[in-house]
Amino acid sequence: MNYFKNKIAIVTGGASGLGQALCEELGRRGAKVVPVDINQEGAEQVASSIIKDGGDACFAYMDVTLYENSQRIVQDIVAKYGHIDLMFNNAGTALQGETRDLKVEHWRNVIDVNLWGVIYGAIAVYNVMARQGGGQIVNISSLGGLIPLPKEIPYCTSKWAIVGFSSSLRIEGADLGVKVNLVCPGVLETQIHETIPLVNVERQKMTRPKGIKYVNPAKAAKIILQGVEKNKAIIIFPFYARLIWWMYRLAPAVFQLGFRKMIRDFRKIRTNQ
Repeated sequence: MNYFKNKIAIVTGGASGLGQALCEELGRRGAKVVPVDINQEGAEQVASSIIKDGGDACFAYMDVTLYENSQRIVQDIVAKYGHIDLMFNNAGTALQGETRDLKVEHWRNVIDVNLWGVIYGAIAVYNVMARQGGGQIVNISSLGGLIPLPKEIPYCTSKWAIVGFSSSLRIEGADLGVKVNLVCPGVLETQIHETIPLVNVERQKMTRPKGIKYVNPAKAAKIILQGVEKNKAIIIFPFYARLIWWMYRLAPAVFQLGFRKMIRDFRKIRTNQ
């Protein structure tokens, strides 16, 4: 039995990266896919590609930082299809910089997308799913929502909040038939690493973490959908991400030296010494 066949699935941030990969994999599995993104042209291209490959898709513009946008998309999809089965709150952003160098606007930009975007998408669809007696909300957090990340504190703050929000909503939704899944991947191989804002540091001086294997978005999408089908409370991958999480829970103090080294290395390339 194909779990996703004919299910209506909205994917925020669906124009690129993990969102695009989720849309394409859902399309291959027979879902009716709705990629939504602030990049409307990109969302349209993803929908067109799914249709060209024999799938079913439509697209829409969506700014996840505006609750009215989330409400409108949900209302439009319910009007079009009669119901919604899956909501993937995937849109996200990040920045790197020391807290002492950040302005309030830096915090707002990250938290508005990463946290409010998830909350707006979830609550816009939650009551619809409760009335239907079923549905599934999939919130994308990060390994950075389970462990501290110096030099990425706005990102880390938003992702930790998603963990608490999703874990609590899963309990509330259970008796109403609304499933909630939390996704905490390790580092994905997406363009975000080349495009995110850097505060008081030169991009060419940044280096990738050593010993960390980046995960291809297409592979990540398959892992996520497998976890969604099994209704896992938390989907953590790849193995090194699970291992780091387990070790951090057992002995958080052990990690402090590594985290301190991380911020000290970052300060060496900080432009405003």
